[in-house]
Amino acid sequence: MKTLLFPILLCMCFCAALPAFAIELNDAKVKGLVGEQRDGMLGAVSAATPEVLALVNEINAKRAKAYAGIARQNGADIEIVKQLAGKKAIEKTPAGQYVKPADRWVLVR
Repeated sequence: MKTLLFPILLCMCFCAALPAFAIELNDAKVKGLVGEQRDGMLGAVSAATPEVLALVNEINAKRAKAYAGIARQNGADIEIVKQLAGKKAIEKTPAGQYVKPADRWVLVR
């Protein structure tokens, strides 16, 4: 049961972390200001304005809380949860947006 719950909870967690900033986050992604990272966190792609940094910090705080809850509920290491979330987020990123699967930002084509 835990094996089945883990991916479901991970997806719910990722989606739940977004609604408060849905419009702003999407705009920031489309404009290339922020992108998904392999650690499951959002990152500023280049020198960011205070507004972009506030968005990144707010989203990441919500994600961190959700990842910790998922790890706790499933008896999993939080780093594994974050890596799985990062992998999923990068895989779902549409063309024209940035991801950071390694040590540099890449534009998805």
